Amino acid sequence: YGRDYRRRLRQSWGVVDIDDVCAGATYLVEQGLVDGERLCIDGGSAGGYTTLGALAFRPEVFKAGCSLYGIGDLTALAGDTHKFESRYLDGLVGPYPEEEELYKKRSPIESVDTLNCPILLLQGAEDKVVPPNQAEMMHKALVDKKIPTCLKIYDNEQHGFRNAVNIENAIDSELAFYGRVFDINVPGALKLDIVNLP
Repeated sequence: YGRDYRRRLRQSWGVVDIDDVCAGATYLVEQGLVDGERLCIDGGSAGGYTTLGALAFRPEVFKAGCSLYGIGDLTALAGDTHKFESRYLDGLVGPYPEEEELYKKRSPIESVDTLNCPILLLQGAEDKVVPPNQAEMMHKALVDKKIPTCLKIYDNEQHGFRNAVNIENAIDSELAFYGRVFDINVPGALKLDIVNLP
């Protein structure tokens, strides 16, 4: 928690955070507090990376997920992100390009073969921190693997949604997505184009 947790992430991003969320989720299932067959994960930005990583590297834990402006390809991000964030990954993963293999190993898009559950991707069209190509690449990989997925790109949004209409739409989209995936009747649910969902 707090500073100690942040320190644990140094050089271990994509390991410590994923172990942490999976341990917490597994504990809740073991305690009978949540339904393990409907266990979902979502997160934005770094949490979107943790979401995609948990789904790719620990596919036995969650049954669906939603990544909001999350990172699927650390290698691409190392070259695409804006100047302010450009060296941030060095402390979390390692210096790039010297640690390129580690970046690939910790990139969810490099582990599409282990992904096995529906994923909703929500992204701002003008995001310069995590560019839209991250969500687009992930979506294409999921479509190609025949995994149920939906990509929504919001115009005039950057990193983290600001427009109240888009924030509400993102929340409603996530509810509609899980409703469809788990066959739960959600009255007035948004209509989503979920590719590969029967």
